Amino acid sequence: MRAHLDSTRAQLEATNARIEKKAGRNLFLAIGVGLLLAAVFVGSLLFLESLFAVFVALLVGVAAVELATAFRVAGRRVPRIGVAVSALSMVAAAYFYGAEGLLLSLFAAAALLTIWRVIEGLIARTDVEPKTLIRDIFSGLFALVYVPFLGSFAILLRSAPDGEWWVFALVLVAVSVDIGAYAAGVTLGRHKMTPRISPNKTWEGFAGAAVAAMVAGVLITITALDQPWWIGVILGALVLLTATGGDLTESLIKRDLNVKDMSNWIPGHGGLLDRLDSLLPSTVVVYGLALILGVLS
Repeated sequence: MRAHLDSTRAQLEATNARIEKKAGRNLFLAIGVGLLLAAVFVGSLLFLESLFAVFVALLVGVAAVELATAFRVAGRRVPRIGVAVSALSMVAAAYFYGAEGLLLSLFAAAALLTIWRVIEGLIARTDVEPKTLIRDIFSGLFALVYVPFLGSFAILLRSAPDGEWWVFALVLVAVSVDIGAYAAGVTLGRHKMTPRISPNKTWEGFAGAAVAAMVAGVLITITALDQPWWIGVILGALVLLTATGGDLTESLIKRDLNVKDMSNWIPGHGGLLDRLDSLLPSTVVVYGLALILGVLS
């Protein structure tokens, strides 16, 4: 019996090693952590809007600091405290004052971060080159737009009537894209999609993601969003493109900064931004779709 158990364990470890080598992460560990994050997300989303706002603020705050840290590792001086304060302020503005508050907070955060970086440069050193200073400022502004600004659209979407189901649909379809691409890529992947940007992505994985996105989009649309099935097809197609594009964008950023993951504190996943990359642009697109359909009016 013991020999049989040892043999089975060895086979599982070998299988997991092959999957990890092909997909780039520990599958079983990633699933466990993913389920835990999903439980926290669903609990905060469905039961209390203010709790969901706190959850989003925590996510985008940490993710923004991760990106700022990656920039600093690459030699770009992006103020991490300034980015964190700006990120939390933008989420709060979206929660209390809506779309107008989010837009105004973006301008205020951009001004704050610019002034912060200039003062930091003046205090720390006197020989700052204008080209370097401009590069640092624009890197900080990119961090603000890419993480807290895009992420705050989830707050705007949640505030609509039945908005919790639209946010749930957004995450469900985006996760389905990730799972579909992962499963098809690991089992069927042969033809590289973007080998210079993301070597693990394949066209077979993209096809699996497309099928998963359409199925999830149609199912959640007719069961929870009270919309016709073809809206689900549009939802699935839009999130398929934005989630894939977001993933490739973050891969391009990491390649440019010469880092493997934004951080490594989430076992099996890397950093928070490594998990939010597909959700951030998708949030804006789903918000726009809901706006066109009159859900937000």
